[in-house]
Amino acid sequence: MAQIAMFVWNDFRNDARVKNEALSLASAGHSVTVHALFTYGATPRYEEEAPGVAVKRHGRKQGTMLAKPRVHTAKRSAFELGMLMVSRVLTHLSVMVSIAKERPDVVHAHDVNVLPTAWLAARFCGAKLVYDAHEISSGREGYRKIGRLVAWIEKKIMPRAAGTITTTDARAKFFARAYGISRPLVLQNRPRLVSVAGDDRIRRTLGLSADRPIVIYQGGQQPGRGLERLVACASRVPQAYFVFVGGGSLHEELKQLAEQLSLTDRVFFIPTVPLAELPFFTASADIGVQPIENTCLNHFTTDSNKLFEYVVARLPVIASDLPEIARVVREHDLGLLVKPGDSDALVDALNRLVDDPELRTYYSGRAERAASTLNWEGQEQSLVAMYERILGQASE
Repeated sequence: MAQIAMFVWNDFRNDARVKNEALSLASAGHSVTVHALFTYGATPRYEEEAPGVAVKRHGRKQGTMLAKPRVHTAKRSAFELGMLMVSRVLTHLSVMVSIAKERPDVVHAHDVNVLPTAWLAARFCGAKLVYDAHEISSGREGYRKIGRLVAWIEKKIMPRAAGTITTTDARAKFFARAYGISRPLVLQNRPRLVSVAGDDRIRRTLGLSADRPIVIYQGGQQPGRGLERLVACASRVPQAYFVFVGGGSLHEELKQLAEQLSLTDRVFFIPTVPLAELPFFTASADIGVQPIENTCLNHFTTDSNKLFEYVVARLPVIASDLPEIARVVREHDLGLLVKPGDSDALVDALNRLVDDPELRTYYSGRAERAASTLNWEGQEQSLVAMYERILGQASE
């Protein structure tokens, strides 16, 4: 049994990927401590998530600020930015000291914003480093001003990691070529396989009638994901309800846009729900949509959590025709692909599925078949095997 310290820059409550990895490693006999951020009034400082998985939360403000993101157009004063930076540095120091005291066998960094701290902590206690790159952060929406710094950090540290992981084949190829490393292990953002058939959670929550199908978008409401376009397109798809589940920097702007377009009787917003509840909300919709736009390399190479969550919920999908997304949709015949950023194509696809129940039933059947393989359980052994290799090398 190995001691594993994970570090993630959120409060861990709604990070399905980190939770799945921690549970898989604990089931393989390891002891995992997830170091995350404290959210005042919402999370305890310490808890046992499951047998073999503990969660320690750090900082006073970071988790709270992330839980209530500012509208992306808002500007912070120089004083606010300075205090935010001090808070971040202190939180990183707290995590680094805590991990060093634990003296784990492996330090597992979830994304680049915790990579330098995790690497230093691993150096201090003689642990192996695993880097899990959830995104291509050097080419990510919102990271444009620091892209070169991010690339420099990854180029310096990734070759020193005992193991590297990412989310798609395209991203694995990028990291291998950009930093001269072996191709990272690919663990897609798949959910665990759950049975949620027959739930009617969304209609009961919102009081919606059964005469119109529900189009769902779930996940972060951030720039570049085509969400303003989706709200605008709803005005041209009159026979459907549109439900957004989640939060983010665009949340209030999207609600305002729906009001401006007089769509509040058909466009609805449900705040972020607990991970355990999300599959029931997803399965109570009729169509899953992913209109992400090709605004950066990170988007171009994504497949994303929601695509697989729609599949496990047996939903037909409408998704942007980007390489990794399209490969999954075409291979399993899951739904309709549309050119990213093309409003007319998105409207046509939405109306086609909304107006054709038989086509929805066909794609739902395809999703049910694909769900038997496109789930977390179908790939978790690869993670366990990577750890066995790393720990075997450590014992030699």
